[in-house]
Amino acid sequence: MEVYIPSFRYEESDLERGYTVFKIEVLMNGRKHFVEKRYSEFHALHKKLKKCIKTPEIPSKHVRNWVPKVLEQRRQGLETYLQAVILENEELPKLFLDFLNVRHLPSLPKAESCGSFDETESEGSSKLSHQPVLLFLRDPYVLPAASDFPNVVIEGVLHGIFYPHLQPR
Repeated sequence: MEVYIPSFRYEESDLERGYTVFKIEVLMNGRKHFVEKRYSEFHALHKKLKKCIKTPEIPSKHVRNWVPKVLEQRRQGLETYLQAVILENEELPKLFLDFLNVRHLPSLPKAESCGSFDETESEGSSKLSHQPVLLFLRDPYVLPAASDFPNVVIEGVLHGIFYPHLQPR
């Protein structure tokens, strides 16, 4: 898993003081998605993670001024924080994966002990009901024809999956 914070933006609100939202880019198993989090959400995650794993330092909660240079330093600090959590832990806690909106396989014992980021979530709801058996990096039906020869491997796999009753005995 790779995590980056490529950008941030200032959000204005009528109900509360303005705040900064950090855009987190998550790369896992060849897929990329983005999550947006406020610093307060990072801080809440840090407090929960401290209870079950060794955590790196998180950038200071208090920032004196909101100039772009200071916010850029905070962005870099939060990015380093997320990357350090990933690097220093062989098994990532469920609440860390929840924070990044990463779907995860059934938890391992170490991850179970950490609990969920959303404490009201039922224990079984985040577990997959099945595991993938076959994965194509690209849709085999949309692959460009590289030559006049058919791709025997893809044809054989697709034939085996969709027409198993036609296989020789």
